[in-house]
Amino acid sequence: MAITGGCYCKKLRYESAAPQFKGLCFCRECQQISGGAGNLFMVVSADAFKYTQGSPKSFTRTDIENPVTREFCAECGTGILTRTPRNPANLILKAGTLDDPSVYDAVQLVLFTSEKQPHHIVPEGARAFEKFPG
Repeated sequence: MAITGGCYCKKLRYESAAPQFKGLCFCRECQQISGGAGNLFMVVSADAFKYTQGSPKSFTRTDIENPVTREFCAECGTGILTRTPRNPANLILKAGTLDDPSVYDAVQLVLFTSEKQPHHIVPEGARAFEKFPG
């Protein structure tokens, strides 16, 4: 099953294979990039992902060890995905960018519950971890 999506202004578009799994992260960094909520994401294969319209802008922090690279629309600022040096074969795709949000039907895994805020809710039935498992 192919999935498609893009940014708010529609200048950046992508397609990908179906997600390998769906998660929610409450780490402080995800809270910052989401505007305060958790980060709903899907892991997809980097080989099965491509931009079909436009080119993303990217940002990588230089003040931390092993930083991720975030890709987003240079026009409207919508975050599309994250590339992590921990696993370059996979991408962390933002659920809110999907053309069909029903593709993201349930959170399977919750990360960094140790950093969640009192107003954050861990979905019932999802496996939850205080940090990154492994």
